[in-house]
Amino acid sequence: MKKLIAFIGFTYMSNYAIAQPGREAGSPTALYDTIRLMDSIFFRAFNTCDTTLSKSLFTKDLEFYHDAGGLTNYDENLKSIRYRCSNKAKVRRELVNESLEVYPIANYGAIEIGLHKFYYTEPGKKEQLDGTFRFVHIWIYKDNEWKISRVISYDH
Repeated sequence: MKKLIAFIGFTYMSNYAIAQPGREAGSPTALYDTIRLMDSIFFRAFNTCDTTLSKSLFTKDLEFYHDAGGLTNYDENLKSIRYRCSNKAKVRRELVNESLEVYPIANYGAIEIGLHKFYYTEPGKKEQLDGTFRFVHIWIYKDNEWKISRVISYDH
C-alpha cells in the first residue's frame, strides 16, 4: 500500500512539474487545445499568405497594439497583410511551444500569451531569424466561431 501511495504521489508531482503553462490545475485542457489549434490555423494562413482565411479570423473591431508600430485596426491590418504578401521577401512565424499560456475570459473567450519567432527570407538568400517577441491575443467565441479581437505585440 505504501508503494502505491508513493507511486501516485510521484506521478502527481511529475505531472505537475512538467505541466505546460496554461494547463495547470483549474485551467481547462480543452480550452488550451482549442486556442493552440486556432493559433496554428491563424499562423498557417499568415505563413502561406492566405489572406482570405487571415481576415476571417479577426473581428471587425480588431485593435492591434504594437510597441514599435502603434495602434492599428482591422482595415489597416488587412492592408499590411496584403502588402507583406505581395513582397518577394517571405516572412514566417513560429510559436515557441513551451511559452504558450491560455486562460479563460468568462462570457467572452480566452487570453493567449506567448513567445513567437519571426524569420525573413530574401530572394536567393537563406532564411534569417529576425527575433523572438512576446504577444497577447484576446480571442472571442461568438456564434460558434473563435476570432481574435485584440492583439498586443511587444518586446521588439
